Amino acid sequence: MLPAEELRYLILAAQREGNRLLGRELKPLGVTSSQAEVLRILQERQPLTLSGLGDLLICESGNNPSRLVDRLTAAGLVDRRVAAHDRRHVELTLTEEGMRLAHRITEIENDLYRAIDAAADGRDLDEITGFLRAFVEGLPSGQALSRRIGTEQESRS
Repeated sequence: MLPAEELRYLILAAQREGNRLLGRELKPLGVTSSQAEVLRILQERQPLTLSGLGDLLICESGNNPSRLVDRLTAAGLVDRRVAAHDRRHVELTLTEEGMRLAHRITEIENDLYRAIDAAADGRDLDEITGFLRAFVEGLPSGQALSRRIGTEQESRS
């Protein structure tokens, strides 16, 4: 197997295993990993428009998360409201139940991040993440991640 081929499959395997572990912990909460991502983004950046949310999603290809939001709205986790400044824009916010669930999802994600940190102990994560950033740079998922990282850094300033 070529080194690049092995790397490709290792990335795919790590992504699948991470999603499997996350999905197992999210299942009792009644949400998928994609729905959890929507809840977490709204938790950190609400209110957002549907397109604004779509610009930050990595789990979904394209910028139209309307089906995800429809399910979360039907479950009573997300509110849709017409923006006061422009009736054509619908703003998304979390309901109280959505906020409670987002906090629980944060705890689950933090457990996963601790497991990743433990597996990475003694390895140069800056080098690994630098390579992965370069690999996805300019691609839709890489652009979404850059927007999320940029927004997080702006909000910390």
